[in-house]
Amino acid sequence: MKSELEKRKEFHSLPIMPPSLSDDPKKAYLYLGDGTIFEGFSFGGEKDANGEIVFTTSMNGYPESLTDPSYKGQILIISHPLVGNYGVPKKSYRGNILENFESEHIMIEGLVISELTKGFKQNSASDLAQWLESEGIPGIYGVDTRMLIKNIREHGVLPAVISTERKEKLNFKKYDRTNFVEQVSIKKPVKLGSGKRVVVVDFGVKHGILDNLAKRGLEIVLLPWNADPDEIMSYNPKGIVFGNGPGNPALLEQPINTIREIVEYKIPTLGICLGHQLIALALGGKVKKMKYGHRAINKSVIDLFSGRSYITTHNHGYALYKDDVPKGAKIWFLSNDDGVVEGMKIEKYNIMTVQFHPEARPGTNDTLFVFDEFARRIYGK
Repeated sequence: MKSELEKRKEFHSLPIMPPSLSDDPKKAYLYLGDGTIFEGFSFGGEKDANGEIVFTTSMNGYPESLTDPSYKGQILIISHPLVGNYGVPKKSYRGNILENFESEHIMIEGLVISELTKGFKQNSASDLAQWLESEGIPGIYGVDTRMLIKNIREHGVLPAVISTERKEKLNFKKYDRTNFVEQVSIKKPVKLGSGKRVVVVDFGVKHGILDNLAKRGLEIVLLPWNADPDEIMSYNPKGIVFGNGPGNPALLEQPINTIREIVEYKIPTLGICLGHQLIALALGGKVKKMKYGHRAINKSVIDLFSGRSYITTHNHGYALYKDDVPKGAKIWFLSNDDGVVEGMKIEKYNIMTVQFHPEARPGTNDTLFVFDEFARRIYGK
C-alpha cells in the first residue's frame, strides 16, 4: 500500500494548467527538504531561490507581504488561489516613510502561488510578474498550494529550492543558523518625523510601524541592529522600540545583551514581533521554534486585562509560551488558537510588547491602540 507521501509525489507529477499569460510558459520545480517535488511554471526572476518555505493565509496585501523584511531568507506560499489581481501600486510616501509597502524592495527569496493573474488597478505601476522580474525574485505558479500547505501543516516548515532545472543534488540553506537581521538593517542612523524622540533599533522594521509612530507626533531615530546602549542613550530618547525582523532570535546575542542593559533606564519601551522575543530572552524567558508559525491577517488574540478579543496580523515562526515568560512579566495577550503569548507588560522596566503587528498592513485596525498607549507613556499622559 502506498504511503501518503508517495501518493502526493505521484499527484504532483502533473502541474495545474497555467493561465494564458504565455504561449510557452517555462517549467519550474519546487524541491522540498523531505524529497517532495512540485512541478509548475516559472515567472519573475530567473535565478534559483533557496530558503525556508512558509505560508500565509492572507487573501490580500501581497505588496506589503512581499516587502516585509521579516520574510528575508524565506520562500513564501500564498494560500489564496488568485494572486496578482490588482497589480502592484506606485510607491506612495508620507515624508520619507512608505505608505503602501513595508520596505523599498521585495524581501522574500521566492514566491509560490496557484494561479497567476495579470491584474491592474488605477494606481498600478506594473503587474506581479513584472515586479518580481524587475527585482530578480523567482516565482513558481501552477502549484497545488492547498496540498503543499497541508504537507507543511502536518510536518512543519522545510528547506526548499525553486529552480527551472531538474536537480539531483540540492544544497538547502540552513535558515536557523543565518543572521538575516544584519542583511536587512540600515547601516547608519536615519532621522524621520518630528516631536519627542524615539529610538527604533532596526532589525528589519516595517514602514507601517514607522508611519504609526510618526503619526503620533514622534521623531524617529532609526539605528542599526547592533547599536550598543551608549549609542542608543546618546540620542536622549524618550522612548525605545525594538521592532520586527527575520530569523532565529537566539542568534542575536549582541541585541539581547543591549536590551538587558538598556531596560535598567526604565524608558518607555515597545517590543514588536522579533522585539517581543528578544526582550523575553534578555530577561530570562525562553523562545521556541514553531511547527509552521503564524502568518495571517485574521488571527484572534485575547487581551487578558480587558477580556476583549481582537483580530490581528502575524508573521512569526518563533514564539513565547505561558510557562516560559520572564519573571515579573504579566501576560497581556494570548492567542486564541494555540496559547502563544502574544504580548506582555513588564511594569518594573516600563516595557510593553506584542508578538503580532499592531500596525496591520495589511489587516485590521483593531490594535492600533498599542501605539496610542506607547505614545501616552512617552508624553506622560
